[in-house]
Amino acid sequence: MQDIELDQIDRRILGFLQEHGRASNLELAEAVNLSPAQTLRRHRRLEEMGIIKRYETRLAAERLGFDVVAFIHVTMERGHIRDLAKFKELVAELPQIQECFSVTGEVDYVLKVVARDLKSLSDFLLDTLMRIPGVNGVKSSVCLDEIKCTSAMPLTP
Repeated sequence: MQDIELDQIDRRILGFLQEHGRASNLELAEAVNLSPAQTLRRHRRLEEMGIIKRYETRLAAERLGFDVVAFIHVTMERGHIRDLAKFKELVAELPQIQECFSVTGEVDYVLKVVARDLKSLSDFLLDTLMRIPGVNGVKSSVCLDEIKCTSAMPLTP
């Protein structure tokens, strides 16, 4: 992977957008002290380079009735490579799974899952996740309190 050169203005644009994703180009230009045309050109370049992946709205899970957040450690059967594509496909389709990471160590995957309550989490684990081909075992850790949750990247050089 080649390093991408970002100057101070690029970093200011990215920093502002991380905090103010709905900002207009005019607001962004004022924040980074550039003309709107220069700002738009740089903003589009950052998108085209793939540095800006996407824009999204972060919803308040608890306000929507999702009171349980859990981190699920998934262990696959030995030689699970034959089931890997199906596992990834199903994980991508399950709306309860917010994040999925392939990891090193004693488990194969770590999932971040939301559920309405502990019963819903239990049902999801037993009736859905454990039934995916290749899944050998799951261990869950229920989140007691969210201390920090961000997708913002550190932008210092």
